[in-house]
Amino acid sequence: MDFRKPKSLLHCIASRELNSYPVRIRPETVFDEIGVINAQRISDADLSYVPCALSFSKTLKHSYDLAVADDDGYVTLFNTRRRSTIGEWRTHEDTVFDVCWLKEDTRIVTASCDETMKVWDVERKMCLRELWDHEDRVETICSHPTNDDIIVSGSKDGSFRLWDLRCNSITVVGNAHPYHKYGQVEAMRITSVLWLKDQVSIATGGSKDSVPKIWDIRCLDRDVSPIGPLPQPAGQQRLEGITSLSQDDRGVLLSASCKDNRIYLYNTLQLERGPLRSYEGGSLSSYMKAAISPDALNIASGSDEGNIYISKVNKPHEQPTILLPSDEENVSLVDWSFSEFGKLATAGEHIVRIWDQNHPVME
Repeated sequence: MDFRKPKSLLHCIASRELNSYPVRIRPETVFDEIGVINAQRISDADLSYVPCALSFSKTLKHSYDLAVADDDGYVTLFNTRRRSTIGEWRTHEDTVFDVCWLKEDTRIVTASCDETMKVWDVERKMCLRELWDHEDRVETICSHPTNDDIIVSGSKDGSFRLWDLRCNSITVVGNAHPYHKYGQVEAMRITSVLWLKDQVSIATGGSKDSVPKIWDIRCLDRDVSPIGPLPQPAGQQRLEGITSLSQDDRGVLLSASCKDNRIYLYNTLQLERGPLRSYEGGSLSSYMKAAISPDALNIASGSDEGNIYISKVNKPHEQPTILLPSDEENVSLVDWSFSEFGKLATAGEHIVRIWDQNHPVME
């Protein structure tokens, strides 16, 4: 009887390639524009507004809903699947810089130039609570990963605050990103706050510091101090400031877009090692945002020149895919859908665009 040695997996794969029709994979990843929404008031189509914040809803039931906050204090809700407007209402008398979904997408919290935050019932468009304690405009907010009653906010006053809506408590971390100017220590504005997936850490970005700081909330009742700061990225000669922070769905990767026109990527499990890699695309000024996709495959960023840059996370040295919206001087906002992977919203002056990723296919 003839006993033959079993073939290895690599041998089988090679044999299949040699003796059968090869499978060709179309390698390019294409983002198609699937919708354009003109930023115009529902009540008066002659009035246009400038989007200042974008946020996709977080639940599967409302995964296609997009909230857009603007410079006139309004929040507008869009159905990105039907390409239609759901509704709008005025949330503040001044610019709304950030918006965040809460409570299974039944609530929205807004952060405004008027130094306050407000919690809204989405269906009734009713203000349920007003939060005030900051001493300057509130620029950024983020909810706890598992408890929507806990919110972190960052302000131009240089502080970030933890809000527990259950008991109306406020924890203040002042002068979170200090810097020296003419021999004096001043507080730089907080441009981005992000509650990390480990549920006990908060990342913050400052307007003049290109390295984010990580804070352990369990230490905030004692000497308030950052775990970091993280090591300065190699080769950087000047601190330019962070414009936005984001993380993937698992919370392993943390991205920081900076005004040196780079996006730095960190591993949250190895923060002491500094950035893993960096990405370059367009020009990033103070209010240009970037975001890593929930599946950790791509990083999208806006730019001053009006282009959208999509970089592959695992190929930092590869040229990014460039999306070219027409008739826009800049694209400042980007946000990925939480549940419809590959779906991207961008906003420039007076226009919101929806993109969808055409994944590589086998032929």
